[in-house]
Amino acid sequence: MKRILIADDEPHMTRVLKLYLERAGYTVETAPNGQVALDSIIKSAPDVVVTDIQMPVMTGQQMCLQLEELLPERTFPVFVMTSMTDREHREWTQKIKNLEFLEKPLSMRALTSKLDSYFRTEEITESENHA
Repeated sequence: MKRILIADDEPHMTRVLKLYLERAGYTVETAPNGQVALDSIIKSAPDVVVTDIQMPVMTGQQMCLQLEELLPERTFPVFVMTSMTDREHREWTQKIKNLEFLEKPLSMRALTSKLDSYFRTEEITESENHA
């Protein structure tokens, strides 16, 4: 079963995402901020990270930048949930590989569609590599 880590400081949002993704067949872990998420990732890398940007202790941006430094060879994607659409708020993402934005308000259907698409592509790549 694919494991997804959700980092968000809003308990309601975390509960809704966790419930929805578990119903879609994923194993879901949660973190209330970027530091807890980063610690979890270092211990055991998930298949996907879904993170908010605005969080206490360590923001999603800080977590992504730390992740890039600590795990430069990582292959799993990071989906960043944000309502910030300004170009300047997104410039830092050019330094981060395998990162995608999810616009808030978040559509659960759009999220599961992106996840399903990512995992299908990953399966195809793996089967081609083993052929």
